[in-house]
Amino acid sequence: MNQKNSKENLSRMHIENFSEIGRSKKEKYKEVYTGGKLYIAGEYSVLIPNQSAIIKNIDIFMKGEIRFSKEYNIYSDMYDYSVGLKEEDERYFLIQKTIETVNEYLELKGIRTSPFKLKITGKMERDGKKYGIGSSGSVTVLVVKSMAELYNFNISDETVFKLSAYVLMKMGDNGSMGDIACIAYNNLILYTSFDRRNLKKKIEEESLLHVIDDNWGFVIEKLKCPHKYEFLVGWTGKPSISREMIKRVKDSINKGFLETSEKIVGDLQKGIIAGNYPIIEECINNNGRILKELHSSIYSNELEILIKIAEKWKIPCKISGSGGGDCGIAICPSREDAENLTMEWGKYGIEVLYKSYL
Repeated sequence: MNQKNSKENLSRMHIENFSEIGRSKKEKYKEVYTGGKLYIAGEYSVLIPNQSAIIKNIDIFMKGEIRFSKEYNIYSDMYDYSVGLKEEDERYFLIQKTIETVNEYLELKGIRTSPFKLKITGKMERDGKKYGIGSSGSVTVLVVKSMAELYNFNISDETVFKLSAYVLMKMGDNGSMGDIACIAYNNLILYTSFDRRNLKKKIEEESLLHVIDDNWGFVIEKLKCPHKYEFLVGWTGKPSISREMIKRVKDSINKGFLETSEKIVGDLQKGIIAGNYPIIEECINNNGRILKELHSSIYSNELEILIKIAEKWKIPCKISGSGGGDCGIAICPSREDAENLTMEWGKYGIEVLYKSYL
């Protein structure tokens, strides 16, 4: 996982020589990990340029094992079969396109690319039901980071974010890219979105290197809470498709919602940095309220139950992400509160998928 190593300043010639050596059967796999994400506040408003969200990294990891090979071989335990780089396969299309984009980027940076074998493990799902913590984003970031590690290429979190977002936007993704930012930085972040229409135009007209080097206009700021408040993720077991929810809800977004959401996110940012639980509690509850008012489909029956149980224990709780299913998040002031909520959720078939500190 450590990308800053003794080879990071190698010249092009040395990297090319390393690539040749890497083709040996004795070359060991390099391992890279990427996690997931969940929104704490700012859902839907962050789809609009210059709007903000606070997003939490979720340490449920995908693992990439990569080494040079005579030919490309890509395997994911999601599908239990492997493909090459040029084989047409709908399931592997995102991974293949990410590899092609990173290959192009590395070549433009003066690095001669070579075939490799990539094995991806760590399903962010159960029994075919996705958890909703960003599996497509995680696998895209994983491929970018794995290839950088393979070539000992010193890559910043910002460039990982840009390359991953570039791939997804080129494929027509309609999200804010906040999930990619959180996964790339693997941290609790404040994310302010950029003008994606403007960037899509640049992608069509300009070279990859120019687009990646350009100033996109986003903000990514790492956050840290000085107090250890319990952060719980309740999984309903009902999957939701974000792109479909976005299509359904986007027309309901208005100026009032955007202004209120931005104020909530700003207040929550201050509350987290100060470790002020009453402010955190108020912001979570207020953000949940305006999301519920935004569109009726955001809160599924399962999410309604999840939240009402938390309200019974006076614990701030809301949906996370696009809604319609997947997960809800709760922030508890103590371990005792977290244990009580976990037990009560369990009675209604709601599983604590993940818990950590805010």
